[in-house]
Amino acid sequence: MLSAADNELLTRTGAGTAMGELFQRFWQPVLLSKEVPEPDGPPVRVTVFGQSLVAFRDTDGRVGLVDPRCPHRGANLFFGRNEACGLRCAYHGWKFDVDGRCVDMPTMPPESGFRDKVRITAYPTREWGDFVWAYLGPAGTEPPLPDLEFARLPAAHRFVSKKLQQCNWAQACEGALDTAHFSFLHMPVWSGDAAVDAAVSRSSVDRERTRWMRDDPRPEFDVVMHDVGFVAGGARRATGDARYWRIAQFLMPNHALTPNAFPGENIHGQAWVPIGDEACWVYCYTWNPDRPLTEDERRAFRAGRTVHAAVDAQWVPVRNRDNDYLIDRVAQQQRSYTGIEGVSEQDAMIQDSQGLVADRTREHLGPTDAAIIEFRRMILRAARELRGGVEPAAPRASAAYRVRGGSIVADRHLSFAEVMVKRFGHPLGLVTD
Repeated sequence: MLSAADNELLTRTGAGTAMGELFQRFWQPVLLSKEVPEPDGPPVRVTVFGQSLVAFRDTDGRVGLVDPRCPHRGANLFFGRNEACGLRCAYHGWKFDVDGRCVDMPTMPPESGFRDKVRITAYPTREWGDFVWAYLGPAGTEPPLPDLEFARLPAAHRFVSKKLQQCNWAQACEGALDTAHFSFLHMPVWSGDAAVDAAVSRSSVDRERTRWMRDDPRPEFDVVMHDVGFVAGGARRATGDARYWRIAQFLMPNHALTPNAFPGENIHGQAWVPIGDEACWVYCYTWNPDRPLTEDERRAFRAGRTVHAAVDAQWVPVRNRDNDYLIDRVAQQQRSYTGIEGVSEQDAMIQDSQGLVADRTREHLGPTDAAIIEFRRMILRAARELRGGVEPAAPRASAAYRVRGGSIVADRHLSFAEVMVKRFGHPLGLVTD
């Protein structure tokens, strides 16, 4: 469990908070690129860390992320005109570029030079992997972008999406690091092997994985730190003398890579970006380093397969807190452990059910919570160090973000380090080619 003070430190990310300051030392995804698809197109509202902003793509294709309040009379620039490399206030025509400079002030004589004295706050942005990333930290201190593998690949090899989650960022991120829950939350209901086969029918490999997770709900965990987070491996009993390893990655401060993929399969990741303290945007990414994704795979992701959710036009999942995730109690008795469709929605349900902000003072953690415990130690330590004047090193270790998560069946006598090398060719899962 955590103390009340530590829980506050972990979960609060608004202005003046230690965790908010830590997050803002890292590039954060704030939009899908397709949300600002056209030069001079409509501005878009953005809220991150409790701060309201407005984004726009200018005539030259650059994305601006700025304070929405015009410094003249405080009118909201969301209602402005995006034209000729700037966002023009609809009230009196003051116009600002993506860097926050006032480039036109028609209500003032040009010779006054007054426009040169007026600016709005603007944050650096970059487009990388079909996301718009923003740096909200101190001006002039931008680190390199995280060198995540999905973003380096051709667009045909990846799929990205966005979804609203109606709870605090930390409990959602913890859910991705808690790989023991797969033995329950995502399981079919079974009465024997035939039920498993009917519920998981894609391949014999899927059936084997389901059995291993069903039959061993107590994976043994190894957690190894690296420059930008840690890798966590959970080992279950498999067929014969083998162990089934599911290996997840945590990447500072708010990314996780899933443990599901055998070699050649699609790899998934997520980033939880706080809107405020009681909701977050989840930026999801799937990639395959070996081949382009198929149209059938893309169609399945849009419909809510794996980490992705079926969402409405506002990126709200179709199955959500307000409609009880469309739970089907008959299905819960006969087919599905939860009666809720979709892995993403099952995760959201259980994480949201902990409360808008989970009360960790009431928890009782055990051995299968090893990754959760390390996550909290790591991120709380970094927030405290920053508050004490020590800048985090992870934002500048860009290449260390180029890692993978995944699965493997290996001899039970192999150490975790040996398993990592066997699965990834590197003891930390780093992609080196």
